[in-house]
Amino acid sequence: MTEQSPFTMTIDMGALEALGIKLYSNAAAVLTELVANAYDADATLVQIEWNIEQYSVIVSDNGSGMTQQELNDRFLVTGYQKRLVEGSHSMKWNRKFMGRKGIGKLSVFSIADEIFVYTRKVDETTGCRIDVDDLKQRIASRQDYHPDKVDVPEEHNGKGTTIVLNRLSRKRVSLTASALRKRLARRFDVLDQTPPEQGGFRIEIDGEHLTFEDRQDLKRLEFLWEFGEQRLPDQILPKETKRYVLDECKVADRDDWKVRGWIGTARTPSDLADDGEGGSLKNIMVLARKRPIHEGIIDKLDFSRVFGSYVTGQIEADFLDLDDEDDIATSDRQRLIEDDPRVQGLSLFLRKAFKTASDQWNAERPKHKSKDAFEEFPKLEEWRDSLPGWQQEPATKMISTIAALTFDQSNEKTHRASLYRSGVLAFARIGLRKKSDELDQLSTLDAEHLLKLFGAQEEYEASLWADILRGRVEAIQKLERLSDDNAVERVVQEHVFDHLWLLDASWERATADPHMEQSLHKIAPGVFPKDKTGKNTSGRIDIRYREAVGTHIIVELKRYDRSCNIDELITQGSKYYDAMSSVLEQENRAGERIEVVFVLGKIPIVKNRHSFSDDNDLIASRLKEINGRYKLYRQLVTNALKQYDDYLNASQQAHELERLLTSLETE
Repeated sequence: MTEQSPFTMTIDMGALEALGIKLYSNAAAVLTELVANAYDADATLVQIEWNIEQYSVIVSDNGSGMTQQELNDRFLVTGYQKRLVEGSHSMKWNRKFMGRKGIGKLSVFSIADEIFVYTRKVDETTGCRIDVDDLKQRIASRQDYHPDKVDVPEEHNGKGTTIVLNRLSRKRVSLTASALRKRLARRFDVLDQTPPEQGGFRIEIDGEHLTFEDRQDLKRLEFLWEFGEQRLPDQILPKETKRYVLDECKVADRDDWKVRGWIGTARTPSDLADDGEGGSLKNIMVLARKRPIHEGIIDKLDFSRVFGSYVTGQIEADFLDLDDEDDIATSDRQRLIEDDPRVQGLSLFLRKAFKTASDQWNAERPKHKSKDAFEEFPKLEEWRDSLPGWQQEPATKMISTIAALTFDQSNEKTHRASLYRSGVLAFARIGLRKKSDELDQLSTLDAEHLLKLFGAQEEYEASLWADILRGRVEAIQKLERLSDDNAVERVVQEHVFDHLWLLDASWERATADPHMEQSLHKIAPGVFPKDKTGKNTSGRIDIRYREAVGTHIIVELKRYDRSCNIDELITQGSKYYDAMSSVLEQENRAGERIEVVFVLGKIPIVKNRHSFSDDNDLIASRLKEINGRYKLYRQLVTNALKQYDDYLNASQQAHELERLLTSLETE
């Protein structure tokens, strides 16, 4: 039967694999080729029946169709270049041809093992069947392949062309009809409302027209920039989308290199993530002649700002596919040859457009985000409204900036609440001093600087509300009641290592590190000796290692009634400092800050003043050798009582602040 067939298909096996079977990785890309062929054939409607359960897909159009001779000479010839033979435009609707290379038809071999082609032109109807396994065998043996001639079924005997794809590859056609709609909707600029009688073009999947409703990227837009003028209808965008127009449309300042289309940003990067159906939306689809010519050009723009993580878009650049210029699209039309001047010009143009859009986005986006924050944390709005008028705008900016930050979704609310908490504390600290210039600075920081600023939360709390925390109040109240020096010594020894803020207000959350203490013991056993049972111990009652705000701290408590001279302290402190430095060096952490603190009952004795006329100057100079300092027991009590008084004086304000902070932890 095949020897008598009037059809002949000629192709090298290597070309079949490279340009068809292995080139296209998904069904949406394959159907893009068939839809493009229908468009070039002046069809006004292409219908797709997505019968995945039966492993069959039917693509029908009402275009011009083909005679038997045209089917043989055009469709079955690999590399048929219609623009050279038929001109650059279609005959009826004068459409610019989408196709160029003549190899898109091979895409069907990547998803189907049996293909039927039925076509009708005027009164001539013809059909053929291609068996891919048979095709491969014929090509491998260097024989021409002759598709079987078949009768056209009545249901496919209408005007135009129908292609039936059977025995589908399960791996490559696992899309649902809904997923296919979403993907095809992004791949063509044909979703207008032009009537069919005027050359309009419709794509239909399982009986439903493809519309702007299927464009998931448009549904996610928070900000939109269009090139030249507004073209997208308002009704297809979210109601609160902020719209801009970018006046510059010329690439490389050439009148014949113009772009249309748009770029936009979503509310969060996760809005553009692959949802399993529409694929990832975080890219810029570049179209030429209303179909894709490059997917994901954003990766080539070298645009490192945060803005780039929120962007999607569609750029129309017909100058990338001109009849009298080199063909610069790859075979699958998903990428462009990057060293072509047109591609380089477009990349530079888009980088500039991105910068303009990014600047506007950074200025406007925080204004939108305060509403989201107040909906998520209602007490924040109450707090903002309770502030003096001069503080409210900076507070809103600060809240909006935090609301605009991106976090891992699983912990997003927790992280954001923590930053709101830090921001509120920062405002409380600055607000009591009424320094509006600091508030202005705080509110104009970008996200990166804001995170660094709020990362010092412990310092902010210590500087204003050091004693709000319940543990502090309890310790201070104990100290307040003591008058006996020895009792002071005992209480300080009991509490100081767990309340290191008594030594330094910024050391509120100092932590122990048994691993570091063990390392110190190995290097300098005398620093942390063994206990009576011979086991390693965390140290004597009067010496501890702690870490706080990036500082390694060794604290030694001397007995209250003991007199110490400065030379003795330097000898001991040097031992601690050198041991700590050695441990850090072995862990590749050399250069980290180390402090040695002595808690004494009396000021150190100075035996030899050398060139110093003042004992305090000499003591400070000597301790500087080991980055050290000393504190007196009574000095700690005095400082603690001072903080306690501050707490009592601001108790009402502290109570209100505590309620807000608690709400941010529990909501």
